[in-house]
Amino acid sequence: MTTKTRRSFLAAGTLATAGILQPGLCREAAAFTGENKGPENKKAHRGNRISVSTYSFWHFRGKPEGKTSVEGSIDQAAEMGFDGVEILHRQMSGETNEYLQLLKRRAIENGLGLTGFSIHQGFVSPDKNTRQKNIDHTLHCIDLAHSMGIPTMRLNTGRWGTVGFNELMKRRGIEPRLKGYTDDDAYKWVIDSIEKCLPHAAKAGVVMGLENHWGLGLTPEGVLRIVKALPSPWLQVTLDTGNFLEDPYDKLDMLASRAVLVHAKTYYGGGLWYSLDLDYARIAKILKKHNYRGYISLEFEGKEAKKTAIPKSLARLRKHFS
Repeated sequence: MTTKTRRSFLAAGTLATAGILQPGLCREAAAFTGENKGPENKKAHRGNRISVSTYSFWHFRGKPEGKTSVEGSIDQAAEMGFDGVEILHRQMSGETNEYLQLLKRRAIENGLGLTGFSIHQGFVSPDKNTRQKNIDHTLHCIDLAHSMGIPTMRLNTGRWGTVGFNELMKRRGIEPRLKGYTDDDAYKWVIDSIEKCLPHAAKAGVVMGLENHWGLGLTPEGVLRIVKALPSPWLQVTLDTGNFLEDPYDKLDMLASRAVLVHAKTYYGGGLWYSLDLDYARIAKILKKHNYRGYISLEFEGKEAKKTAIPKSLARLRKHFS
C-alpha cells in the first residue's frame, strides 16, 4: 500500500467511524474516497433503526403517571424494543462525570445506542451578553454529548420571545419581531453564534443538527439559509416531522438530504398543543429518496398513557421505516 493510499484509507476510516450514526458524515467519507460515484455502486437501502427521546416519557410530569428519569426512560425503552435513546438535557438529574458515565453504561447494558442529545438554547437576541451565554451553554453541552459518546446534538435558532409559548401555539408558531429589529438581524446573530461553536463541535466529534423549530427555524428556507451560510460537516439538520404545521411533505423534502437525525411525532390521545395526521408512509419514501440511513427518534407528544401509546408508536414507525 502506497503512503498516499494509506493516508486516504486512514482518513476515510476516521470519517466513517465518526459517522456510524451520522449520515451526513458518511456522505463526507464517501466523497473523500471517491466511492459511490455512479448508480452501479449505490448500496441497497436498509431499514432505519428506531430510537426514542426520553422526552416521550418525561412530558407526563405533573400527571398521575409521573415524570420518568433518564435512567428509567432508558430501561423502559429497552423493555419496549427500541434500538436507541435520545437524551433530553433538561431531564437529566446531574452533569457530573459519574452521572454521565452511568447513563452511558445504562444504555450499553440495555443494548441501546445513545443516538442524540436534545438541548435548549437560542441566539435570537440583540443583547451580545445573552447570545454569549447561549454560546457558552452550547459549548458546554457539546462536551456533555462527547462524554456520553453521543454523536449528534439538536440546536434551535431561538425565537423573538415576544409572546408566551401557549400563545405561540395558538399563532401556529408565528410571533411578532422585537421592535426595531428585522429577520436579517436575527439571521446574523444566529449564524455568527453557531460559527463560534463549530470548531469545538469538530474537535469533540459532535454533529450539531439545527432543527426546524420555532423562530427562524419555522420554515425550511430559514433553516437552509443558516446551514448553507456555514458549510461544515459538523452543522447539519435535525429534521422534525411535527414542526411544519401546514403542508409538511415538500418542506421535509427540502431538508431531508441534510438530516443527521429525524424526530417522528405521534399524538395518541390527542396532542398536548396540537395534533397532526402525519403520513409516515409518505415521509419514509422522502427519506429513502435522500438515502437517509440514520435513526428515527420518536417524540411522543400525546395524552394517552405512555405504557400503551409509546409501544403503538414504535410499531407504527417500524412498519414504515424498518
